[in-house]
Amino acid sequence: MTNIYLVRHGPTHRDGLIGWTDVGADLSDVDALARLNAHLPSDAFVISSDLQRCIHTADAICENRTRLPHHPDLREFHFGDWEEKTFSQVAHSHPDLSYDYWSNPGDVAPPNGESWNQGATRISATIDALINEYTGQNIIIVAHFGAILTQLQRAANMRAASALGFKIDNLSVTHLEHLGDAWRILGVNHNP
Repeated sequence: MTNIYLVRHGPTHRDGLIGWTDVGADLSDVDALARLNAHLPSDAFVISSDLQRCIHTADAICENRTRLPHHPDLREFHFGDWEEKTFSQVAHSHPDLSYDYWSNPGDVAPPNGESWNQGATRISATIDALINEYTGQNIIIVAHFGAILTQLQRAANMRAASALGFKIDNLSVTHLEHLGDAWRILGVNHNP
């Protein structure tokens, strides 16, 4: 079995959709980082998205763990023309499309962005490659809200709309176990 610890990056304090927008994370809560570090297995491999909010969070919790190169395919969903816009701005500019995007995620995509299914396929392929390479190991993946939800959706075999109902806090851990052909969910949005 392979243990996957999905850690959401530190807070960005941004109100808009910042999928591929490269902003930093606030990592000033050293107590939260220390608790997170103590909670995670010390023998894990650590990898992150290639966006600085994930890179810096992964570096802050790496300690003596093996750090793998960050990976662009672990990024958040690409919101295209909606990047850096607030939910209300998007609802105003694209009322029907934004409603469909959030209420029935799947093949609906923002203008010049990617759909849930496109993002989930990209992220899942990368995580599958990690599982194949590090089978039987502990893997810490520092990623984004949407990326974590795609893996929760897959592990629970649920609809994307159901996955969107889960809360994933900054610096929380979602722990999945991969058992060859099956998944087991051992914790969601755990705040150590």
